[in-house]
Amino acid sequence: LTPGLAGCQLFGYVGIEAVLDQMRIKTMKMGFEFNIMVVGQSGLGKSTMVNTLFKSKVSRKASQPGQEERIPKTVQLQSITHVIEEKGVKMKLTVTDTPGFGDQINNENCWDPIIKYINEQYEKYLCEEILINRKRKIPDTRVHGCIYFIPPTGHWLRPLDLEFMRRLSKIVNVVPVIAKADTLTLEERAEFKQQIQEDLKAHAISVYPQEDFDQDLDDRALKDRIREKIPFAVVGADQEHQVNGKRVLGRKTKWGVIEVENLAHCEFPLLQDLLIRSHLQDLKDITHNVHYESYRVRQLNASNQ
Repeated sequence: LTPGLAGCQLFGYVGIEAVLDQMRIKTMKMGFEFNIMVVGQSGLGKSTMVNTLFKSKVSRKASQPGQEERIPKTVQLQSITHVIEEKGVKMKLTVTDTPGFGDQINNENCWDPIIKYINEQYEKYLCEEILINRKRKIPDTRVHGCIYFIPPTGHWLRPLDLEFMRRLSKIVNVVPVIAKADTLTLEERAEFKQQIQEDLKAHAISVYPQEDFDQDLDDRALKDRIREKIPFAVVGADQEHQVNGKRVLGRKTKWGVIEVENLAHCEFPLLQDLLIRSHLQDLKDITHNVHYESYRVRQLNASNQ
């Protein structure tokens, strides 16, 4: 026997796996932060989709009942923060909406306020980080994921869509979705998705999950399966309906109920899995280790020069 193996047999159980329990208890006490941004033209169901994702009324519209909805002439960013608790786990969720994006006749540079806002959050975090007396836990307002809503035209991506994703994918995790996918037939949806994937590849636009950041072979295999499905064709709904004796979340039409959590009807469950159940921490890690890090290096180099 090798000395190492003999040592394992001699000492036996140590209890190192208890570290996981310690981390879980600490995280549950502290809670965690998650910040998402929704971008797209008015009427694509951004607010409804956010409410559907978290099964709570967390969108800007839901928090401002009774106010007349006016489309601003320029892009105005509005953030709202909620604390969501599920099975003892607390999450401070911030949703940033972008009313006015892409609604004008001339949409030149309409992404500038969004880029400015994202960089301002990086700057806030950097200012806190370089203080001599730092806080033990720096408040994190950085945007961890940007859900971009593509209109369900069934054709190629518009120049506005391409330019936005090209610019924003360099500073934030962009997750494109086909909005209101119930307006397309299954054949139109598959063809539109294929055209979008070709467009993104032709213009070298790297949306989340990015191939460059895959950690290992298992990670790559999982993310390859996700990349095949991007952009997700989604339908949002905030009302329940009775279907075969069960209450389901969906949209009622003359022909039946479109169930948002049924993969045969739409790909909303895939989006929810990606953003919350499987890759929420990965979104945060890439934001911190890649996007924020590149911003930090640029700023510190500029200040040194």
